[in-house]
Formats: sequence, structure tokens, C-alpha cells
Amino acid sequence: MASGKMRRSQLVAPFGVGAMSVLVDGTSVITAGLDYWFDHDQATTLDEAEYQEYDWRLQERLHVSGFRLPPDHRRGSKDGDNRNVGLRVPVLRFPLWSFCMYCKRLERATLTRKVAHICPDAKCQSKGYRTRMAQVPFVAVCKHGHLDDFPFNEWVHRLRYPGCSGPLRLKSRGGGGLEGQVVACDACGKERSLRGIMESRTDPGGVEHTNLSDQLIAADDPYLCTGSMPWLAEPASACSLPMRGALRAAGNVYFPKVESSIYLPPEEGGISAELHEFLRHPGVRTGLGMLREFVGIDITPAKLRNQLMKHLSPEVLNPHSDDNLMAAYLEYLGSDSDTLANLNSGTMEILTGDDEWRYPEYMRIREEPQNDYLAASDPGVDHGLARYLARVRSVDALRETRALRGFTRVNDDALRLSVGKHQLRRHPLPPEQDWLPAYVVRGEGIYIELDDQTLSEWERHPGVRSRAQKITDHYGTVASARGLEARALGPRFVMLHTLAHLLINELVFTCGYSSASLRERLYVSDDPKRLMAGLLIYTAAGDSEGTMGGLVRMARPDNLAAVFRSAVTKAAWCSTDPVCMDAGEKGQGPESCNLAACHSCALLPETSCEEFNRFMDRGLVIGTLADPELGFLSSLRG
Repeated sequence: MASGKMRRSQLVAPFGVGAMSVLVDGTSVITAGLDYWFDHDQATTLDEAEYQEYDWRLQERLHVSGFRLPPDHRRGSKDGDNRNVGLRVPVLRFPLWSFCMYCKRLERATLTRKVAHICPDAKCQSKGYRTRMAQVPFVAVCKHGHLDDFPFNEWVHRLRYPGCSGPLRLKSRGGGGLEGQVVACDACGKERSLRGIMESRTDPGGVEHTNLSDQLIAADDPYLCTGSMPWLAEPASACSLPMRGALRAAGNVYFPKVESSIYLPPEEGGISAELHEFLRHPGVRTGLGMLREFVGIDITPAKLRNQLMKHLSPEVLNPHSDDNLMAAYLEYLGSDSDTLANLNSGTMEILTGDDEWRYPEYMRIREEPQNDYLAASDPGVDHGLARYLARVRSVDALRETRALRGFTRVNDDALRLSVGKHQLRRHPLPPEQDWLPAYVVRGEGIYIELDDQTLSEWERHPGVRSRAQKITDHYGTVASARGLEARALGPRFVMLHTLAHLLINELVFTCGYSSASLRERLYVSDDPKRLMAGLLIYTAAGDSEGTMGGLVRMARPDNLAAVFRSAVTKAAWCSTDPVCMDAGEKGQGPESCNLAACHSCALLPETSCEEFNRFMDRGLVIGTLADPELGFLSSLRG
């Protein structure tokens, strides 16, 4: 079954591998795994090279050889070019359970059913009805990213393996919510409401329990996740986590994990452009992959050269010195031996820390680069902002790659083990052929960096540290309940993140873009080796021309000063104050991880925010009602 019309970028997020969507005919489908993309049987002539993209930094971060753009469907060409004509991203029918709108009968179809599912019940046929059955709105999910049909048969019979095979019906018995939805069996007469199928709790020991798993049979015999992955057509396998019911269109059924990179030319990295091209050679990656697995970092230049000679011709290998080969090998490793061991074992997905990953971008943008991929200039800093801002850059051009590396369900930051390339394909690829779906966009932006001395003095204020600590504590409670790592959310991060949101909300009135068209990229670290306190507000368009300069124009000193003062003045009073400022003391918003920040003052569309609208506080920007001088920019309120 082929997908309906959608933008190519949407096949990375939000409708990437494992995500459900609805076709124009009303059929609910799930995007198939990468094994089924670029099928030679679909296209008249398949040319995969047309879809290949590269970003050397992101490739090393995600341990892949490259990226591929989602295919665009082509009906044909007038000039006779039949390359990739008819190529599609396949989808599979899901959920499989359907019900009749008239007789309420439940029937299970197949993943690949292409024709309408007509109700087979005698009640409908006797009246001459040819009722097209509608897919049920319920599915079952777990935190490991598995997805399965709701177990209607097991639920109504309260048995793991029911002996009764009578027809089931999904009836509405009045009343709001799930308690009014009842599953009934015609053969044995058993009935059961769907009440509570989405509820869960965490016991004092930190173990999660769900009503679906604990109450389907009995609490001492939990019905655990089946490990089903229908997007891969993968049969069920053992999974130790509890299942929970969910609406198929609910926001917690799919959270894509997208990694993005601002492209930096290879010569700006640790090795030369020539060595990066050398690393892309299939024979090089094969040889280095074997060395990584069996030798690790304990290797001599002679052994390295001898190993590569088994996979490369002299013309490819001889131009490179021993020092260059060792530098290329260390770049290929990209991590320490413990990390490599975890990667080789396939037990976890390892990414470099965000501060380590973004530090090269931070250093390069502030140096005013001038190339086709990243171009920035210094418009100067307004005198009235010089106390707070160290530098401003007009980013006239940037190239961003956004790649899908996995997804989670239930929570956006669910168990880290559930996020990895193994979710996206059924059959792993060799390292030299491994790829991930991605799309490349070009855009423009404004880079703003805070003055380090003013920021350091402000951070030492006890009241400032106290407010940031509240957010850290709130998230720590959530992390503990979910088995996640706690985060230390310092004042500079919370303040800079909030400032980015306030500026974006103001820029939409002056630069001509909607808030959903602007994105933030935070450069924040208090590590002495990588101190950062900057933010990039940018827009990126999917066409080759990028955008038209409306955002860059606002980086001029007089324009930016007006934007800052207007943003700070508006933030000083939220339309829900004093509730927003006062209630925020106890936490509000997603997971109670905001203080004074709500939809009326600081929140953005989630596509614009890196942290899902969490970890913000206007009090650290403009001060509080009790302490107006607490904010970093409180003196700009006027």
C-alpha cells in the first residue's frame, strides 16, 4: 500500500518510520521500515545516488555512512528520463482491528489489505448492507517503542490465551469516556468496559505499572508487551515492559528523535577534506570497522596500513602518510574504548554530549565564516545592549541536515535503550552502506552571544541559583519516576532558553515569519573547556534558494535593540499574571518543569523548541513580582 500525499520532510518527522497517519480515503497506516524504501521493483529505473546527502559531522555522530532524502513520487517525465519514476515510501495498514458502524462487530484484517474491509456479519448482510468497516481508534504501546493492536479478545475474556473464538463487538453504552465503551463476546456473553486502559502508576520502588498489563488477567500475572513492530512486519518477541492502551492519534504514540547539524566544511574539523573523502571509501570503512571491532585504539601505523592494504588499491592508499592514516582512524573511532564497546555490543545508542557536539558550530559562527554553507557577518552591537551582549552575527546562509535516528513512545524522553537505528530497519546494513533518512534545508538567522562577565556576576546571585534549582528538582522527580538521568539545569540555560522564546515571539511581528517557521538552537555550557552562552534563531526552507533576508535584517543594531526592548517589556506582564508568575513557583507546564512561563507569554510551537517547551522562567529574564531586579535583563523593562 502506498502513502498519500505529504511533504518529503514530513517522512523524517512527524510521519517517519513507525509513525501512523491517515490516507485521503480514511485508512490509518503506519510508515514502513527502511528495508522497504527504494524498492527496485517500484521504480522504472532506480538511481539511489540522486537521494544521497552527506554531512560529515552528523555521519560521525550517528555512526552512518550517509543520509538519503525520502523519495518523491514521480508519474513520468516528458524528456524520457525514467529514473525513479513510480518510487514511493510504502505504508502498512494499522491498526488491524476494524469495527462495523451498524452492528459493532470487530474484525481483524491484514497489514497489506488493499481493498475496503466489508462487514461479514449476518445482521448487516441480511439487510443488504455493504458496510465498510472502520479501524478502531485504540492501540497498545510500550516505552521500548513497540506497537500492537489492542488485545480485545484477551481483555474481554481475561485470559492470556482465550479458548473462545466467538465474534466480538465494540459497543457504546452511554456515558463519556472509555467507561462507556464495552467489548462484548457473542459466544460466551462476556463483556468488559475499556475504562482505565490508558492509566499507569509508579510504585515506591520506581517500577511502572499499567492497568492494561496488571488488570487484563491479574496483578500477579501481568500481561506484558508482545514486542510487536508492525512497521517492520516483525513478529512478536519478548519484551519486559508493561503495555498501555492509547488512542492511535494521540500525541504520545510517536516521538521522533531527530538529530540536526549545522554544516561545517570538513577543513574546519579535526581532519582535512581529503581525509574525509578517504573515510567515505567503502574499502576504508570495511577495514577500519574490522580494526575497531578486534583491535580498538591499541594499534600501530604499520598495522593500520597493512590492514587497509587488504581492502584498497595502492593508488588510493599510498598518497596518505602514516600520520594521516592514524588521524583518519582516530576520527573514525570518534570516542573512547568504553563507548566503542557499548556500540559494538549493540546495547545502547551513544551520542556525544550536546556541548561537545555544538562547540565547533559555536566557535565557527562567531568567527564570521564566508562560504556557501555557512556565512555570517558582524552588524555590530547597539550601545544600549553592549552591557549584556558580547557579539551579534547576521547569519546570511546556513545549511542544516535533520536526520531521523529513532523514536520513542509514551514519553518524549523515554528509556534511552529504546532509541536506535535498530528500530528503523529489520535487517542491519554493513557500515559502508548504513544510512538514515534525512532532509537538508537552507536558511538564515541571527546569532546572539551574551557577555560572559555580566552573565557570571548575575549567576552568582543566590536568588538566581535558587530559581534554577527549582526546575532542576522538578525534572529530577520526573526523571527518577521514569528511570532517566537527571539534568543539572543551570541559570544560564534556563534564562537563555526563555530569552530565545521571548525573542521569537517578538520577531514574528517584525520579520514576516510565523512562530512555527522560526527555530532555536542553544549554545550553552558551563564546562571550563567549552564555555558557551549563545543562541541562534533561524529559519530554514526546503528549497535550494533558502529564505529572503527578513530575519537577517533584524540583526542590525537599531532593529535588534527595538526587538529586545519590546520583548522584555511584553514579558514583564503576562496576560495570566499574577497567576503565571505566582503559580509558577510550584511548577507549571509540561511535567511542571517551567516556572513563570505559559502559553500566554513564552511557549512556542513544539517544532520551534529544542526542549518541548520545558525549562523556562520569565523571572530569570525580567525579574519577579517580589524581586523585580532578579532578571538578567530587568533594567531593559523601562
